[in-house]
Amino acid sequence: MNHQTEENSKGLIKGLDLTSATTIVVGSMIGSGIFIAPSLMAGYVKSPGMILLLWIIGGLFTVFGAMSYSELCASMPKAGGQYVFLKEAYSPAIGFLYGWTVFLVIQTGFIAAVAVAFAKYLGVFIPCLSENVILFSMPLFGKTFAINSAQIVGMISIAVLTAINCFGIKTGAIVQNIFTFLKVGAVLVLVVLGFASSKGSAANMTPFFSTAMPDGVTLGLFAALAVALSKALFAYDAWNTVTFTAEEVCEPHTNLPKALILGSIITTIVYTSATAVYFYLVPVDRAASVPDNRIAAEAAQILFGNAGLYFISAAVLISTFGCNNGLILGGPRVYYAMAKDGLFFKNLAHLHPVYRTPVHALILQGVWSCVLTLTGSYSDLLTYIAFASVLFNAMTIVSLYIMRRKHPNMERPHMAMGYPVVPALYLLIAAAFLIFILQGDFWNSIRGLCIIIIGIPVYFYFNRNNKTSQLSAADDPGQEA
Repeated sequence: MNHQTEENSKGLIKGLDLTSATTIVVGSMIGSGIFIAPSLMAGYVKSPGMILLLWIIGGLFTVFGAMSYSELCASMPKAGGQYVFLKEAYSPAIGFLYGWTVFLVIQTGFIAAVAVAFAKYLGVFIPCLSENVILFSMPLFGKTFAINSAQIVGMISIAVLTAINCFGIKTGAIVQNIFTFLKVGAVLVLVVLGFASSKGSAANMTPFFSTAMPDGVTLGLFAALAVALSKALFAYDAWNTVTFTAEEVCEPHTNLPKALILGSIITTIVYTSATAVYFYLVPVDRAASVPDNRIAAEAAQILFGNAGLYFISAAVLISTFGCNNGLILGGPRVYYAMAKDGLFFKNLAHLHPVYRTPVHALILQGVWSCVLTLTGSYSDLLTYIAFASVLFNAMTIVSLYIMRRKHPNMERPHMAMGYPVVPALYLLIAAAFLIFILQGDFWNSIRGLCIIIIGIPVYFYFNRNNKTSQLSAADDPGQEA
């Protein structure tokens, strides 16, 4: 056995307890979305009650997904999570295309976007940190390529969190626990003090339910509700990140299902409570027109005066930093699993000899995230991939039915609650959402599918090399595969 094989035979370390697994679920979801999404939603729906109902629907959608994923996690608690589920239910090619998309844009694009959001809010305290402060520019392909101070700070934050997560799963978990508790605590402070304050009014939330449309909205009611719901659903995204770390969770058969469901419920409560206090403090008409859709800042300023801006900016800093820690921690486990299967760069299967972390996968993810940060195109990439991301999630839920038929005798320590109705409800909402995205943003949906399709020749390249390596090992009995 060669040195690298011997080194990696120890595998990943089980360093995540139930609390840490749950904070990965909560922390990966709560980023900057809840601080702006309710304002965006108010631009389409002129009803606090309807907007709150949409947050609850988004939460139920997430909980239904978590309930369905819980069976797959408990049955296959392996590094890579969703990649493994898709590979086993469909084929290695489908699993690869998911992992490829996660690497190319889903995980790394989110990391880049959240890192820049972190830098922009840090600019509240350090004004020279801004997208308007250009540090370098040059003409490139007929356009101007520029680097601003916010991008540099975003890259530094990615590098710091990547380095932290190289020093062991427990180190990353400690950071995740601290920042998740802080961000949830900050939102709850705003909620409790907001409702206790005389500066808000129930009158701001009347009429609670209304079918009236905001001025300038030409969409029909159901189309407007669908657009508004999309803002909530993307704020709930990344709830499945913990599945990537399944192999490192202690007692995964019980802790993974609990973490998924508990984390989704906690986030739903946080989101709906925050949205409720926003509209208690800010009338819905005003909520739709606050500068840069920063409704949380508007609510905090009403509550705390000028200090409110600094309070909410600090909350967003904590929230985005913790969110990115969860994303940076989870993603490399997918690339590690793919590399172990011979479907990605071989050295990504390398584990640090002391900390047992997929250090090369962490570094590659960090580098590519920084590239996306520099290009400034991450927002476009995230838009392109919206259709594909929801599609993969729906395919994973379908894989629950496939695995039940394909492997009826598989050990299932945890069965999906409400099967087959709950997974079907998830798929029903997902199908409606996919149809809406395809109709409402056709070309960006097609571009997202093209990003996936690019992965097909890449899969055949890695698969061919993997088969060649296996044949070489078979021809040479003295060589360890």
